[in-house]
Amino acid sequence: MAGGLVGLLDDIAALAKLAAASIDDVGAAAGRASAKAAGVVVDDTAVTPAYVHGLAADRELPIIKRIATGSLRNKVLFILPAALLLSEFVPLLVEIILMFGGTFLAYEGAHKVHHKFVAHDVHDEVPAAVKGPEAEAATVQGAIRTDFILSAEIMVIALKEVIDEGFWSRAIILLVVAVLITVVVYGVVALIVKMDDIGLRMVETGDERAARIGRLLVNGMPKVLAVLSVVGTAAMLWVGGHIILVGTDELGWHGPYDFVHRLEEGVHDIGGIGGVLAWLVNTAVSALIGLVVGFVIVAVVNVVKGRRGAVAH
Repeated sequence: MAGGLVGLLDDIAALAKLAAASIDDVGAAAGRASAKAAGVVVDDTAVTPAYVHGLAADRELPIIKRIATGSLRNKVLFILPAALLLSEFVPLLVEIILMFGGTFLAYEGAHKVHHKFVAHDVHDEVPAAVKGPEAEAATVQGAIRTDFILSAEIMVIALKEVIDEGFWSRAIILLVVAVLITVVVYGVVALIVKMDDIGLRMVETGDERAARIGRLLVNGMPKVLAVLSVVGTAAMLWVGGHIILVGTDELGWHGPYDFVHRLEEGVHDIGGIGGVLAWLVNTAVSALIGLVVGFVIVAVVNVVKGRRGAVAH
């Protein structure tokens, strides 16, 4: 009897170790998948603060919460089931969708560069949110629609990283990624949006050191937002270009990827910094590809808009 009990306890311990290992594997896979989507995450974080710009301070966090809830709903109820079904039955379509997403990111990044240096069209700016429940609801819905595209790209990038896992492992990993990315993005957004308020509170304490830090926060936030915008644009071009580069290789056109790989090999053996240089080469070429592809689409879109305008008149 005692021997049977010891055997049962051994079996339970073995199952517990197996479960713990499985949880570790899922956690590691979710971490890798989230890291792969980092470029889009940066862009998502950079875009969202514009939607609460100009609102009263007491409405900022409630609106961020509503956008975050909509973002999680996008990922869990719509994007996750669709991604799982496609990866199970038509895995090639995942790569094609990823390519379309990469192309869209390249277009968005190039559009921002074009707007900054060429167009200067104020009508393309995201309008500041205004007071009133109807305007507030419209702002939230607009942010959630934008988030849907970025969330879809994040989830497909993550899916691509774990597509060889079993169905249920994929589902769990993607669910973890969905929750983790949403919490991180909107947690950082909330911190960014409220940083100037935190700074003002510190100034009002009367403590000289706290007041100095508070003034630094208040004066520094516009610069932080400007840097985030630049980083977000660069991330879109880099991630979009890299997705296009890898996707063309996996779909059968090996020339561009092989060329970049040869460039990487040319600097990889430089002592001490070869790995970093190889990454920089890949990143720079990917960003250049994203910029070129994006500008081509911007030009096409502008031509189509011009023709429509001419027809309308």
